[in-house]
Amino acid sequence: MLISSTPRYSYDAADGRDLERALDDLRRGVAQWRLAARLALLDLRNRFRGSVLGPVWVTLSLAVTVALISLVYPLLFNLEVGRYVPHLAVGLVVWTWMSQSLTDSCATFTSAESVIRQMRLAYTVHVLRTLFRSLINAALTVPVILVALVAFGVWPGAALVLLPLGLAVVLVVLFGAGLFLGMVSARFRDLPPIVASLMQLAFFLTPILWTADQLGNGRVWLLLNPFYPLMEIVRGPLLGAAPGPLLWAVACSHAAVTAAAGFLLFMRLRRRIAFWV
Repeated sequence: MLISSTPRYSYDAADGRDLERALDDLRRGVAQWRLAARLALLDLRNRFRGSVLGPVWVTLSLAVTVALISLVYPLLFNLEVGRYVPHLAVGLVVWTWMSQSLTDSCATFTSAESVIRQMRLAYTVHVLRTLFRSLINAALTVPVILVALVAFGVWPGAALVLLPLGLAVVLVVLFGAGLFLGMVSARFRDLPPIVASLMQLAFFLTPILWTADQLGNGRVWLLLNPFYPLMEIVRGPLLGAAPGPLLWAVACSHAAVTAAAGFLLFMRLRRRIAFWV
Protein backbone atom coordinates (compact mmCIF):
# COMPACT_ATOMS: atom_id res chain seq x y z
CA MET A 1 0.00 0.00 0.00
CA LEU A 2 1.30 3.43 -0.95
CA ILE A 3 0.86 6.18 1.61
CA SER A 4 0.77 9.65 0.22
CA SER A 5 2.96 12.19 1.98
CA THR A 6 0.66 15.02 0.96
CA PRO A 7 -1.75 16.02 3.77
CA ARG A 8 -5.41 15.80 2.94
CA TYR A 9 -6.21 19.14 4.50
CA SER A 10 -3.79 21.99 4.17
CA TYR A 11 -3.91 25.70 4.81
CA ASP A 12 -1.49 28.21 3.43
CA ALA A 13 -1.50 31.43 5.44
CA ALA A 14 -0.52 33.34 2.34
CA ASP A 15 -3.02 31.81 -0.06
CA GLY A 16 -4.53 35.19 -0.93
CA ARG A 17 -7.94 34.40 0.54
CA ASP A 18 -7.75 36.89 3.40
CA LEU A 19 -10.73 38.91 2.19
CA GLU A 20 -12.88 35.81 1.72
CA ARG A 21 -12.01 34.45 5.16
CA ALA A 22 -12.57 37.81 6.86
CA LEU A 23 -15.99 38.22 5.23
CA ASP A 24 -16.91 34.66 6.19
CA ASP A 25 -15.87 35.34 9.79
CA LEU A 26 -17.99 38.50 9.81
CA ARG A 27 -20.97 36.64 8.35
CA ARG A 28 -20.70 33.81 10.89
CA GLY A 29 -20.23 36.26 13.74
CA VAL A 30 -23.36 38.25 12.86
CA ALA A 31 -25.31 34.99 12.45
CA GLN A 32 -24.27 34.02 16.00
CA TRP A 33 -25.25 37.30 17.62
CA ARG A 34 -27.49 35.48 20.10
CA LEU A 35 -24.45 33.58 21.40
CA ALA A 36 -22.55 36.85 21.77
CA ALA A 37 -25.47 38.37 23.69
CA ARG A 38 -25.70 35.37 26.03
CA LEU A 39 -21.97 35.51 26.70
CA ALA A 40 -22.27 39.22 27.50
CA LEU A 41 -25.07 38.49 29.97
CA LEU A 42 -22.93 35.77 31.54
CA ASP A 43 -20.09 38.26 31.95
CA LEU A 44 -22.36 40.68 33.81
CA ARG A 45 -23.81 37.89 35.95
CA ASN A 46 -20.32 36.83 36.99
CA ARG A 47 -19.36 40.44 37.65
CA PHE A 48 -22.19 41.00 40.13
CA ARG A 49 -22.16 37.52 41.66
CA GLY A 50 -22.54 37.82 45.42
CA SER A 51 -23.71 41.44 45.23
CA VAL A 52 -26.92 42.37 47.06
CA LEU A 53 -28.14 45.02 44.62
CA GLY A 54 -26.40 43.55 41.58
CA PRO A 55 -26.67 45.65 38.39
CA VAL A 56 -28.61 48.32 40.29
CA TRP A 57 -25.22 49.57 41.49
CA VAL A 58 -24.49 50.75 37.94
CA THR A 59 -27.62 52.91 37.93
CA LEU A 60 -27.14 54.22 41.45
CA SER A 61 -23.49 55.15 40.99
CA LEU A 62 -24.22 57.19 37.89
CA ALA A 63 -27.27 58.80 39.49
CA VAL A 64 -25.20 59.90 42.50
CA THR A 65 -22.49 61.25 40.19
CA VAL A 66 -25.01 63.33 38.23
CA ALA A 67 -26.63 64.62 41.42
CA LEU A 68 -23.36 65.71 43.06
CA ILE A 69 -21.93 67.35 39.94
CA SER A 70 -25.25 69.16 39.41
CA LEU A 71 -24.88 70.79 42.81
CA VAL A 72 -21.54 72.40 41.99
CA TYR A 73 -20.89 72.87 38.27
CA PRO A 74 -23.93 75.07 37.43
CA LEU A 75 -22.65 77.51 40.07
CA LEU A 76 -19.09 77.41 38.74
CA PHE A 77 -20.12 77.92 35.13
CA ASN A 78 -23.14 80.15 35.87
CA LEU A 79 -25.45 77.82 33.94
CA GLU A 80 -29.18 77.26 34.18
CA VAL A 81 -29.79 74.09 36.20
CA GLY A 82 -32.80 73.10 34.11
CA ARG A 83 -30.67 72.92 30.96
CA TYR A 84 -27.44 71.71 32.51
CA VAL A 85 -28.66 68.63 34.37
CA PRO A 86 -30.27 66.90 31.33
CA HIS A 87 -27.17 67.82 29.30
CA LEU A 88 -24.95 66.27 31.96
CA ALA A 89 -27.07 63.15 32.49
CA VAL A 90 -27.29 62.25 28.81
CA GLY A 91 -23.64 63.12 28.26
CA LEU A 92 -22.39 60.92 31.09
CA VAL A 93 -24.52 57.97 29.98
CA VAL A 94 -23.37 58.19 26.36
CA TRP A 95 -19.74 58.77 27.35
CA THR A 96 -19.72 55.86 29.80
CA TRP A 97 -21.08 53.62 27.05
CA MET A 98 -18.48 54.64 24.49
CA SER A 99 -15.60 54.75 26.95
CA GLN A 100 -16.34 51.35 28.46
CA SER A 101 -16.76 49.78 25.04
CA LEU A 102 -13.42 51.11 23.79
CA THR A 103 -11.43 50.22 26.89
CA ASP A 104 -12.99 46.75 27.09
CA SER A 105 -12.25 46.21 23.40
CA CYS A 106 -8.55 46.14 24.23
CA ALA A 107 -9.16 42.82 26.03
CA THR A 108 -11.59 41.41 23.46
CA PHE A 109 -9.31 38.60 22.30
CA THR A 110 -6.88 38.28 25.21
CA SER A 111 -9.74 37.70 27.68
CA ALA A 112 -11.13 34.99 25.39
CA GLU A 113 -7.82 33.15 25.09
CA SER A 114 -9.16 29.81 26.35
CA VAL A 115 -12.11 29.90 23.96
CA ILE A 116 -9.98 30.89 20.98
CA ARG A 117 -7.51 28.08 21.61
CA GLN A 118 -10.13 25.38 22.15
CA MET A 119 -13.08 26.22 19.90
CA ARG A 120 -13.55 27.05 16.23
CA LEU A 121 -15.57 30.21 16.72
CA ALA A 122 -15.77 33.33 14.61
CA TYR A 123 -13.52 36.06 16.01
CA THR A 124 -16.23 38.63 15.44
CA VAL A 125 -18.35 36.86 18.05
CA HIS A 126 -15.89 38.09 20.69
CA VAL A 127 -16.11 41.64 19.33
CA LEU A 128 -19.92 41.49 19.47
CA ARG A 129 -19.70 40.07 22.99
CA THR A 130 -17.82 43.17 24.13
CA LEU A 131 -20.24 45.42 22.28
CA PHE A 132 -23.31 43.76 23.79
CA ARG A 133 -21.78 43.96 27.28
CA SER A 134 -21.32 47.71 26.99
CA LEU A 135 -24.83 48.09 25.56
CA ILE A 136 -26.37 46.23 28.50
CA ASN A 137 -24.43 48.39 30.93
CA ALA A 138 -25.63 51.50 29.10
CA ALA A 139 -29.23 50.25 29.22
CA LEU A 140 -28.96 50.02 33.02
CA THR A 141 -28.25 53.76 33.19
CA VAL A 142 -31.12 54.86 30.93
CA PRO A 143 -33.37 55.50 33.99
CA VAL A 144 -30.99 58.32 34.96
CA ILE A 145 -31.76 60.03 31.65
CA LEU A 146 -35.49 59.53 32.02
CA VAL A 147 -35.52 60.99 35.54
CA ALA A 148 -33.50 64.02 34.44
CA LEU A 149 -35.74 64.70 31.43
CA VAL A 150 -38.97 64.33 33.41
CA ALA A 151 -37.71 66.31 36.42
CA PHE A 152 -36.81 69.34 34.31
CA GLY A 153 -39.60 69.07 31.76
CA VAL A 154 -37.48 68.29 28.72
CA TRP A 155 -39.42 66.68 25.89
CA PRO A 156 -37.40 65.48 22.85
CA GLY A 157 -40.25 65.96 20.40
CA ALA A 158 -39.82 65.17 16.72
CA ALA A 159 -36.00 65.14 17.02
CA LEU A 160 -36.27 61.78 18.77
CA VAL A 161 -36.77 60.04 15.41
CA LEU A 162 -33.08 60.71 14.70
CA LEU A 163 -31.96 58.76 17.76
CA PRO A 164 -31.89 55.28 16.11
CA LEU A 165 -29.70 56.65 13.31
CA GLY A 166 -27.33 58.23 15.80
CA LEU A 167 -27.08 55.01 17.78
CA ALA A 168 -26.42 53.04 14.59
CA VAL A 169 -23.54 55.34 13.62
CA VAL A 170 -21.97 55.02 17.07
CA LEU A 171 -22.36 51.23 16.98
CA VAL A 172 -20.51 51.08 13.66
CA VAL A 173 -17.68 53.13 15.17
CA LEU A 174 -17.49 50.94 18.27
CA PHE A 175 -17.53 47.74 16.23
CA GLY A 176 -14.76 48.92 13.92
CA ALA A 177 -12.73 50.22 16.84
CA GLY A 178 -13.34 46.93 18.67
CA LEU A 179 -11.79 44.97 15.81
CA PHE A 180 -8.84 47.33 15.59
CA LEU A 181 -8.09 47.69 19.31
CA GLY A 182 -8.67 44.01 20.02
CA MET A 183 -6.08 42.86 17.50
CA VAL A 184 -3.47 45.54 18.21
CA SER A 185 -3.82 45.00 21.97
CA ALA A 186 -3.34 41.26 21.51
CA ARG A 187 -0.03 41.99 19.79
CA PHE A 188 1.11 44.95 21.88
CA ARG A 189 0.08 44.62 25.54
CA ASP A 190 1.05 48.23 26.26
CA LEU A 191 -1.95 49.55 24.34
CA PRO A 192 -4.73 49.05 26.97
CA PRO A 193 -3.25 51.46 29.56
CA ILE A 194 -2.53 53.95 26.76
CA VAL A 195 -6.16 53.79 25.62
CA ALA A 196 -7.39 54.19 29.21
CA SER A 197 -5.22 57.29 29.68
CA LEU A 198 -6.36 58.80 26.37
CA MET A 199 -10.01 58.23 27.28
CA GLN A 200 -9.52 60.09 30.56
CA LEU A 201 -8.00 63.00 28.66
CA ALA A 202 -10.75 62.94 26.04
CA PHE A 203 -13.38 63.09 28.79
CA PHE A 204 -12.25 66.57 29.82
CA LEU A 205 -11.90 67.74 26.21
CA THR A 206 -15.44 66.67 25.30
CA PRO A 207 -18.44 68.84 26.34
CA ILE A 208 -19.86 66.63 29.05
CA LEU A 209 -19.16 68.53 32.30
CA TRP A 210 -19.31 71.75 30.28
CA THR A 211 -21.28 72.88 27.24
CA ALA A 212 -20.11 73.66 23.73
CA ASP A 213 -21.75 77.11 23.91
CA GLN A 214 -19.19 78.16 26.52
CA LEU A 215 -16.50 78.15 23.81
CA GLY A 216 -18.32 80.74 21.75
CA ASN A 217 -16.82 80.99 18.27
CA GLY A 218 -14.16 78.49 19.28
CA ARG A 219 -16.67 75.64 19.30
CA VAL A 220 -15.81 74.92 15.66
CA TRP A 221 -12.56 73.39 16.91
CA LEU A 222 -14.60 70.73 18.70
CA LEU A 223 -15.00 68.99 15.35
CA LEU A 224 -11.38 67.93 15.70
CA ASN A 225 -12.47 65.88 18.71
CA PRO A 226 -13.86 62.61 17.23
CA PHE A 227 -16.03 62.03 20.29
CA TYR A 228 -17.89 65.32 20.02
CA PRO A 229 -19.96 64.61 16.86
CA LEU A 230 -20.65 61.05 18.06
CA MET A 231 -21.86 62.43 21.37
CA GLU A 232 -24.06 65.07 19.78
CA ILE A 233 -25.87 62.79 17.31
CA VAL A 234 -27.12 60.82 20.30
CA ARG A 235 -27.51 63.54 22.91
CA GLY A 236 -29.11 66.09 20.58
CA PRO A 237 -32.21 64.02 19.70
CA LEU A 238 -32.74 63.13 23.37
CA LEU A 239 -32.68 66.80 24.34
CA GLY A 240 -34.93 67.87 21.47
CA ALA A 241 -32.18 69.44 19.35
CA ALA A 242 -31.66 67.94 15.90
CA PRO A 243 -27.91 67.80 15.07
CA GLY A 244 -26.85 69.86 12.07
CA PRO A 245 -25.76 68.38 8.72
CA LEU A 246 -22.09 69.08 9.48
CA LEU A 247 -22.21 67.00 12.67
CA TRP A 248 -23.87 64.13 10.81
CA ALA A 249 -21.31 64.32 8.01
CA VAL A 250 -18.35 64.27 10.39
CA ALA A 251 -19.84 61.47 12.51
CA CYS A 252 -20.60 59.32 9.46
CA SER A 253 -17.09 59.96 8.16
CA HIS A 254 -15.67 58.73 11.47
CA ALA A 255 -17.85 55.63 11.21
CA ALA A 256 -16.72 54.88 7.66
CA VAL A 257 -13.02 55.37 8.41
CA THR A 258 -13.13 53.39 11.66
CA ALA A 259 -15.06 50.49 10.13
CA ALA A 260 -12.76 50.38 7.09
CA ALA A 261 -9.59 50.52 9.20
CA GLY A 262 -10.85 47.83 11.56
CA PHE A 263 -11.92 45.48 8.79
CA LEU A 264 -8.77 45.97 6.70
CA LEU A 265 -6.59 45.19 9.70
CA PHE A 266 -8.81 42.23 10.55
CA MET A 267 -8.51 40.94 7.01
CA ARG A 268 -4.72 41.24 7.14
CA LEU A 269 -4.03 39.96 10.66
CA ARG A 270 -6.96 37.69 11.46
CA ARG A 271 -4.95 34.48 11.08
CA ARG A 272 -2.39 35.65 13.67
CA ILE A 273 -4.80 36.31 16.55
CA ALA A 274 -4.63 32.75 17.89
CA PHE A 275 -0.83 33.02 18.12
CA TRP A 276 -0.85 36.40 19.84
CA VAL A 277 -3.27 35.54 22.64
